[in-house]
Amino acid sequence: MELGLRDRRALVTGSTAGIGFATARILAGEGADVVVNGRTPERVERAIGLIREDFPSASLTGVPADLGTAAGCALMLERVPLVDILINNLGIFEPKPFEEIPDEDWLRFYEVNVLSGVRLTRHYLPRMRLRKWGRVVFVSSESAVQIPAEMIHYGMTKTAQVAIARGVAETVAGTGVTVNSVLAGPTASEGVSGFVEQLARRRGVDFPTMEREFFATARPSSLLQRFARPDEVASTIVYLCSDQASATIGAAVRADGGVIRAIL
Repeated sequence: MELGLRDRRALVTGSTAGIGFATARILAGEGADVVVNGRTPERVERAIGLIREDFPSASLTGVPADLGTAAGCALMLERVPLVDILINNLGIFEPKPFEEIPDEDWLRFYEVNVLSGVRLTRHYLPRMRLRKWGRVVFVSSESAVQIPAEMIHYGMTKTAQVAIARGVAETVAGTGVTVNSVLAGPTASEGVSGFVEQLARRRGVDFPTMEREFFATARPSSLLQRFARPDEVASTIVYLCSDQASATIGAAVRADGGVIRAIL
């Protein structure tokens, strides 16, 4: 299927690892002009190098910037003033009991996971509207619907992303621009894999055993019964950026491995 992404400029935030990296890689393979973002030059350069191993002629631009801050977003907007596709993928998570989450953590999670996407979308959206084509995707989570008791502050930000995506979609009706969110399920990203491996070492078991235990206890409703690969989620994200997905707007699209039991 021809996705119609050749020469489209796409910014993927937090794209040096995990779902973001997989999304940037697939977009590059589709011929998009991809902006790779991370907090350090070293990680950005490494990600670009890995993508070029598979796609030597890919059009790639690296912009190291901490988009969890207003200053970092301002730097990005200065370096990349115009995009056709914006993937708001940047996000952090940290399991912590509710009673132990201080105000600083609530504010930090909101600024990184939510305001980063708000700031960038606010800038890029008017230009997409004028050009009568654009794609904005907020990478949310099944945690937006089934708030995890072990990290309520994270779940709060994921719900906020879904609400913002739907609200912004209302403002672009009939313009050729689409805004959606993707509800990613438990995914074997760099951070998640490291966390599970750490738990496995503490328990004295291997990763597969810890993975089975996680899905038996923490996410028993999963139909996939394993961590999704980043590329499995990224494929859904990239499809939403395509010409073929023009009728999908204001949607919270699931790539959650069947964790969410509700049918609507």
